[in-house]
Amino acid sequence: QVQLVESGGGLVQAGGSLRLSCAASGRTISRYAMGWFRQAPGKEREFVATIIWHGGLTYYTDSVKGRFTISRDNAKNTVYLQMTSLRPEDTAVYYCAATTGWGKKTESEYDYWGQGTQVTVSS
Repeated sequence: QVQLVESGGGLVQAGGSLRLSCAASGRTISRYAMGWFRQAPGKEREFVATIIWHGGLTYYTDSVKGRFTISRDNAKNTVYLQMTSLRPEDTAVYYCAATTGWGKKTESEYDYWGQGTQVTVSS
């Protein structure tokens, strides 16, 4: 079992930055691809970004390309999401998740989930 705990969310003005962290325990995440998803009020959870187990490949949804960066430190068993140029439409609860394989962008393909961290971007 992998336990995931997100942190780093908060309230920020439009144009600002935040860095989310996802700390894993229970098992090393070095063999898992990791992903970030988000869920805005009244909307379905959506894919944001994913990173392969060794960190050498990443993939982003179009709306965050060039603004968000996913990274990982397997030695620290932690994954990050650096968010810049934040917009009000980025407001959501952000979740990290773990999966085997690579290139997965749907909820059902991920095996382990954190509890989420709230990001609120004011205009």
